[in-house]
Amino acid sequence: MISDILIPFLAIALAELGDKTQLSVLLLSMKARNHLSLLLGVMLAFLLVDGFAIVVGSWITRVIPLEVLKVASGAVFILFGLLILRELGKKEESEDDVNYDKNPFVSGFLLIFMAEWGDKTQIASALFATKYDPWLVLVGMMAALGLLSVTAVYLGRFLIARLDKRLITKVAGVLFILMGLSFLAL
Repeated sequence: MISDILIPFLAIALAELGDKTQLSVLLLSMKARNHLSLLLGVMLAFLLVDGFAIVVGSWITRVIPLEVLKVASGAVFILFGLLILRELGKKEESEDDVNYDKNPFVSGFLLIFMAEWGDKTQIASALFATKYDPWLVLVGMMAALGLLSVTAVYLGRFLIARLDKRLITKVAGVLFILMGLSFLAL
């Protein structure tokens, strides 16, 4: 029973460490004001996408071609990158002005929801569910992704307080666009 949780936890934690989704959460946390809302959106997306994989397995790639899912994910990353870079063209905003960060829950949810379809975490979750108790796999998977996401959110909060915000905005925008283009190239 403990292996049904521990093996998926360790495998998914190691697979996601430094992955594009964790980098995305880190970058979004640097732009968000409400980090708890961001984290909740990210975790809901992980639960839905990877939970769906556990329940349905690889069925989705038979219904919607993986190439279509990758193109949609790439487009979402590029859109986020362009929205981030668009901030640079605007005049300095006051603290009361809001931008795409108006709802970090939705931003985090949409980005992770689109990025995780066909990702190694989703595939691993489906495969683990064929060998181990699916509910325990879900617990192990969510624990791993939760730990990594909390770390990314708080690392982002730490970095934004110490680095130049305009430089972070430029780097974040370019990285999102590059990640989106990498989806389209695969």
